Amino acid sequence: MILKAKAIKLGDNINTDFIISGRYKFSITDMKELAKHIMEDIDPGFPAKIEPGNSVIVAGKNFGMGSSREQAPLVIKEAGIVACLAQSFARIFYRNSFNIGLPLVELDTEKIDEGDLLEIDFDHGAVKNLTKGNEFKISPLPAFMQSFLQEGGVINYIKKHKELKV
Repeated sequence: MILKAKAIKLGDNINTDFIISGRYKFSITDMKELAKHIMEDIDPGFPAKIEPGNSVIVAGKNFGMGSSREQAPLVIKEAGIVACLAQSFARIFYRNSFNIGLPLVELDTEKIDEGDLLEIDFDHGAVKNLTKGNEFKISPLPAFMQSFLQEGGVINYIKKHKELKV
């Protein structure tokens, strides 16, 4: 599985309340509407930076920390972001993201800048910065996890295949 997308750069410790503010937790239940408010507390212009299907979040350490709010990865995916790259992820956020089919990649993101075009190769374990000509090695994603991502998450995988093959 290979993804190509432009980087939208964020810093360290982006918590789930930054991804989607808690003030919308009960007032907005439609994901399309909720996605319009992504990252608005730290960057009100963030939604305008997203090119749906052609954007990837590139962050620092501890991305997705905070509550286990499932809306955070759902909003990222609904906004049209195809993956998140960070130096590290909060474990619950990591699990929730794969469950809904949002790919995450842990790597050193220091040499990736806003707007860089990236190619993520999950089969061969590489992230290429096509803008700068850099390549970063990552752990190849196991086939079963790639299957979950290709089906849009664990639930969609089970619905289609009527079983869980790991």
